[in-house]
Amino acid sequence: MFTGIVEELGEIVATEQLADAARLTIRGELVTSDAGHGDSIAVNGVCLTVVEVVDGDCFTVDVMAETLNRSSIGGLTSGAKVNLERAAALDSRLGGHLVQGHVDGTGTVLSRTPSENWEVVRISLPDAIAKYVVEKGSITVDGISLTVSGLGLSETPAADGNRDWFEVSLIPTTLSMTNLGTAAPGTLVNLEVDVIAKYVERLQQRG
Repeated sequence: MFTGIVEELGEIVATEQLADAARLTIRGELVTSDAGHGDSIAVNGVCLTVVEVVDGDCFTVDVMAETLNRSSIGGLTSGAKVNLERAAALDSRLGGHLVQGHVDGTGTVLSRTPSENWEVVRISLPDAIAKYVVEKGSITVDGISLTVSGLGLSETPAADGNRDWFEVSLIPTTLSMTNLGTAAPGTLVNLEVDVIAKYVERLQQRG
């Protein structure tokens, strides 16, 4: 379980393609400082398990085909910047919201509108998860806990086929400490909706 408060902007050091998986080596001095085999670290919002710690500031993870297919992880190459967060401790403050690290789908950055003190980023929203997203609700974008500041529907589909979109307003801290600060239009991002909405839907379906 995570909170969506990014601890560190890490970097992909190496990628290795396996038969039905991939092994990534990721540099992150802070999150690696107390990491060990079997620990969970969210990488761009995807919960991954540490295989080993390398050189004191890097760790390796195995990513199975299911995760590669459902997230943007499969497109990462050496040098890519990634958002990193260690699993939440039970005695710490919950600064964001409850984040599982289970990606529900991917969206595409559509536009960026800067202002003096913040920047509004518009992201496409897959139809399958649009019903779970509400204005002023929480959403996780590449592992970042954010508040939905706007919702809408385009007359024509975006390049990824999605018509729904949502907006988030990024403060200077988010712009400087996460990869969303430099994500250009066309960038693919991982999305995780608030799990509570999915539980409520399931309960209603079951009567």
